[in-house]
Amino acid sequence: MYCYFSQLKVFFFIHSLLSTRVGTAPICSYGQAGCHTPSLADIFDRVIQQSSRMHGISSDLHSEFEQYFFPSKNLIGKPKCHTHGIVTPADKENAQRLGREQLTEVILRLLGAWGDPLLQLYRSMSQDQNQDFNHYSSNKALEISDMVHELRDGVAKMAEKMKLSGVLGNTVGYISPEGLVPSSSFSFYKHGELNSMDHHDLLYCFRRDSNKIKNYLQILKCTTLPGLDC
Repeated sequence: MYCYFSQLKVFFFIHSLLSTRVGTAPICSYGQAGCHTPSLADIFDRVIQQSSRMHGISSDLHSEFEQYFFPSKNLIGKPKCHTHGIVTPADKENAQRLGREQLTEVILRLLGAWGDPLLQLYRSMSQDQNQDFNHYSSNKALEISDMVHELRDGVAKMAEKMKLSGVLGNTVGYISPEGLVPSSSFSFYKHGELNSMDHHDLLYCFRRDSNKIKNYLQILKCTTLPGLDC
């Protein structure tokens, strides 16, 4: 019995040593000792994956919302989104013709413009606990709200990495939501109660903008690092 426990101690001691040596190194932004500094390609892959997931969730939520609240109603016309003042490329060719600085600015502007409206959407949905779907959808709205903040931080770090690599000018910076669109554009979401149609319009607009962000990030990667999955 004593031999068995001795062998067991040796096993766990060796296992702990191996775990500390071969465990995944933490990822750091500035290359501290013992940290793995991600390459620009790694950062691009991460933000593109995050944007794809964010768009997928927003698309699913928008479709489920329409089926639940408007199963037999054809919604005529497209809502005027609060981001209409942000000029975006109309198609892939126009996006490719933009410089890296301009395309990065567009992505940051779109992400920055959605922080407050998505939070308002979550709060409005979470207040109506009588609807099972609203309880479900409020959790999804909170999830995509968090993803917008995370993705905006990720793109800002990506821009800094691009500056250090010499592929982006120093004029591109982190943009606060207040500097993106007129404050009046947010007033509809900040004042009064939102109804189901308001929720639908927000989800429609975010699905549209999240798709743009996803596509623009892929184009930006291909123009910055040609030959990598392009």
